[in-house]
Amino acid sequence: MIVSRIEQLRDPFIVVENGVYYAYGTGWVCYKNTNGSLDGDWECLGQVAVDPPHVEGCRWAPEVHRYKGKFYMFTTYLSGETGHRGCTILVSDVPEGPFVQITDGHITPHDWDCIDGTLYVDPTGQPWMVFVHEWTCTEDGCGRMDAAKLSDDLTRFVSEPVELFRADAPAWAKGKVTDGCFLYRTADGQLLMIWSNWDDAGYCVGIARSADGWVDGEWTQDEALLYSKNMVGDYDGGHGMFFADTDGQMYLSIHAPNNPADGRKETPVFIPVKEKDSTIVWDVEN
Repeated sequence: MIVSRIEQLRDPFIVVENGVYYAYGTGWVCYKNTNGSLDGDWECLGQVAVDPPHVEGCRWAPEVHRYKGKFYMFTTYLSGETGHRGCTILVSDVPEGPFVQITDGHITPHDWDCIDGTLYVDPTGQPWMVFVHEWTCTEDGCGRMDAAKLSDDLTRFVSEPVELFRADAPAWAKGKVTDGCFLYRTADGQLLMIWSNWDDAGYCVGIARSADGWVDGEWTQDEALLYSKNMVGDYDGGHGMFFADTDGQMYLSIHAPNNPADGRKETPVFIPVKEKDSTIVWDVEN
């Protein structure tokens, strides 16, 4: 496990481009690492996204995906126009930005609170946004995970959102939150989603899987968690994603702890993982 030298960054999303590591996080900030070592020093580039109109805060959880030769930022902000948090998409020609909004404000429903949008391209080439329908605006106070098809240029939804599962679906879930979705397809075609909620020890990372391998299929929840304070004994943590380092080693990126604790702020942590038996497990040999 690598505890990064980035002092504080929530929702760390890692991009590796031309041998350079970039870490994006809440605040629309980016850190750049050019020494080739995940436990080396990182330079803060500051905010790399241009504020869209009506931004009033909550510049949360930016994800940067390379798609058709450009870099697309999927992120969240609070709109003064709608009074809600929502997901938006910005674009840049280079990973350091500036990223500029391409959607017409929030792409998610304007009367919902939505956060943590992620990009998934299915085997037919259809892009999707999977996102959180927040517990703050559901009728029963329980968060949902939703998905909608995107246009090929990623500027709009071309289908109505569909509900994938609820925050209280897993047996381990003690909270009503659906945070930090990220999708991964295994070598044998299983479609997995990692996401965060609370277990009995705090913020954690679980694994959901689609029964038929499609985004809008039936989703079930694995009993075993991918990350929990119960597994490590020191800090809780979550809002995960996967990336491969320059040597091809796969890592889970999270922030831990979820709130400052014992003198440590929310720090990016990188855990070696590997694919085994149609799931993702810790790679204890690395």
